[in-house]
Amino acid sequence: MNSVSFLGDMLQTIAERGRRFLSPSGKEEAGAGGVEAICETLLSSHGEASGMALAKTILDRWSRFDEEQRRDFMVMLLERFGPDAARLDKAIDDYRGLRTPQALLELHSAAEPRRQELIRRLNLAPNGIATLVRMRENLLAMKSAQPDLDAVDADFAHLFGSWFNRGFLVLRPISWSTPADILEKIIRYEAVHQIDGWDELRRRLAPDDRRCFAFFHPQLVDEPLIFVEVALTRSVPAAIADVLREDRAAIAAADATTAVFYSISNCQQGLRGISFGNFLIKQVVEDLRRELPKLDTFVTLSPAPAFAQWLARERRAETSDAIDDTDRAVLAALDDPNWLSVPAATTAVQPVLTTAAAWYLLRARNAQGKPVDPVARFHLGNGARLERINFLADKSASGMRQAHGLMVNYLYKLDDIETNHEAFAGRGEVVAAQGIRRLLRADRPQRALAVLRAPPRERPVGAKTADGKGTRELT
Repeated sequence: MNSVSFLGDMLQTIAERGRRFLSPSGKEEAGAGGVEAICETLLSSHGEASGMALAKTILDRWSRFDEEQRRDFMVMLLERFGPDAARLDKAIDDYRGLRTPQALLELHSAAEPRRQELIRRLNLAPNGIATLVRMRENLLAMKSAQPDLDAVDADFAHLFGSWFNRGFLVLRPISWSTPADILEKIIRYEAVHQIDGWDELRRRLAPDDRRCFAFFHPQLVDEPLIFVEVALTRSVPAAIADVLREDRAAIAAADATTAVFYSISNCQQGLRGISFGNFLIKQVVEDLRRELPKLDTFVTLSPAPAFAQWLARERRAETSDAIDDTDRAVLAALDDPNWLSVPAATTAVQPVLTTAAAWYLLRARNAQGKPVDPVARFHLGNGARLERINFLADKSASGMRQAHGLMVNYLYKLDDIETNHEAFAGRGEVVAAQGIRRLLRADRPQRALAVLRAPPRERPVGAKTADGKGTRELT
């Protein structure tokens, strides 16, 4: 920490001295073209001190811009700092005629937008990477109204993919003794199960059977990028209340056999789409196995944030492969905000809702042919197995709104992770426990009767079969 702070102070001093080289008076000079002219000067600059000073000037000005000025800045990057058209045309012609490695290299170089190099040089400024992350966060908010800015965002994402790759990230445990400024951010950034103050945070971090880990970047030492909360248990939980309730009985970490990943939160909106969550899960699994050799089950208790929205569309559609008219009649109970307080409605809804959820997770696809559910895409892409669907596992307002209370267990079976990942990424296969697959094979009366006869906690939907194996659903 101290060495990073010293380096930051040194860079700040170099940048301030560089400003004096640019302006004898020490004052900012916008120039005829304003910030665009300074960007051009930065691209042509060869001095390190002057380059840092120019980068700091640009980022300082951007930080003071209002919303309209920031939009104009992004439009400027799009229109003024794309590839050099003349150089690119020549490189294309040369490659068509020569087909040499040198011609290909020149074509590759000429095709790169100038704004990529500009963004690289902006990163020279003290705390430049933090400002650039905020800049992309702002850019992401603009894109819906101005889709042509996708080209600018692609350049940010390309560079961030390199700057935030696993080799630069540092995994750090978060505990009750972690500095308060970081703990405050854990409360603020929690995106799955809200933390209502310091007392609740203490319950999630202080007990021996609780763990939390976060990835940090060396240039953002006090800013977690992503963190995961882990419960150490003796069994796989079927409801979030089993994990978070205040009166639960804690156990010794050494007695745990199961690690439950119950909340994974991305902290920086400006890094959306930059994938490091898969590395986080795998690194945490390795660390926990070293610390606690008795752990043999690694599983999630995950939300299904797009399920309610998808089900609403299926209910409105004239025809649906997932539900029929009988199902629609039963699911009409969901329109009553108080349906949970009506035992008959709850009993009737359970088999239909869990069956629809199995269809949703195994077969529902987006325009890219991937599972509709973002959490499913994440865990299945990491090599997990779709293990169990849990009815009324999250009765919070957000849990009911997003998924009618459903939650999902994804199992990380260490010997199968790579095989499952290849099946999903390469062949579009979803690895699922037989209990979930059976929901789609059985006819509706048999399926409903089977679920209604089994209390959820004794025979949960999607429970393992005797041999513990799962099956793959080709999609």
